[in-house]
Amino acid sequence: MELNTLAQFLVVARLEHLSRAAEELHVAQPSLSRSIARLEGELGTPLFDRAGRLRLNDAGKLFRDHVERALGELDAGRRAVAETTGEGFGTVRLASETFLTFTAPLAAFRRAHPEIEVELRQLPVEEMGRRLRAQEVDLCVASQPIPAEGLESARLFDDPVGIGVAFDHPLAGRASVRVEDLADEPFVSTSPGHWQRRLLDRLFAARDLTPRIVCEVDELSAIAELISVGLGIGLVPGYARRVASRLAAAWIPVDSPDSRRTVTLSWWTGAHLPSAARLMRAAITDWDWTTGTR
Repeated sequence: MELNTLAQFLVVARLEHLSRAAEELHVAQPSLSRSIARLEGELGTPLFDRAGRLRLNDAGKLFRDHVERALGELDAGRRAVAETTGEGFGTVRLASETFLTFTAPLAAFRRAHPEIEVELRQLPVEEMGRRLRAQEVDLCVASQPIPAEGLESARLFDDPVGIGVAFDHPLAGRASVRVEDLADEPFVSTSPGHWQRRLLDRLFAARDLTPRIVCEVDELSAIAELISVGLGIGLVPGYARRVASRLAAAWIPVDSPDSRRTVTLSWWTGAHLPSAARLMRAAITDWDWTTGTR
């Protein structure tokens, strides 16, 4: 099996669409289709279901996991050799659900280590474990547990999550609100799977309620803007409220001990962490998340 064919397979497996994969890979679609067919021939089984839309089947998912780990080990070996021979200062690849609250520590890291290249990737938490095991990323920051084994995590901070409302909203003057007080309010929230949406659904479900969501958007700065102009209310973490000066809205604590998030930094224990990643890990874990300084 050729490495190029395996790399092409991973793109097709991720997109589950031949023409989009061919466009991303800058190859002709017929050529890509033949490569995938040859790979399936070597394995002796189809990797995709082709009834209607292209779908990765169970054999394909199993093979994908092994290919990701194999190519990840090769890339890790390349990085380790470059680090040993002093060719370059290294790269660290950090993934997070959002980087809105991490601009200050990232800026401080770049000032302290200008020789290190930093790659940032926004990922849903469901992707983080797989990307860590495949060594496509070195570190992941999440506001909810990452569903994967073999990870080690460090707690960064525990954060109260309140309600953001426009200044002229009837709730704006309240010292706190109960979840029951929000039953009929229109919510601006993230899509299902994001920590913010999961927390919202969990808070309401515990009281046999369903939130009335009028807008779904995963760009947290856009959520803040929509709240500030009165298009709805929404969950806003306390740390984001402190660092996001553009939040022109009132922040109200929720009268529930469950209205919180715990932010953690995770890495995979099955691989040697490059020195650049170790420096980034230390910078993030040593950051004073209370005062916003190291």
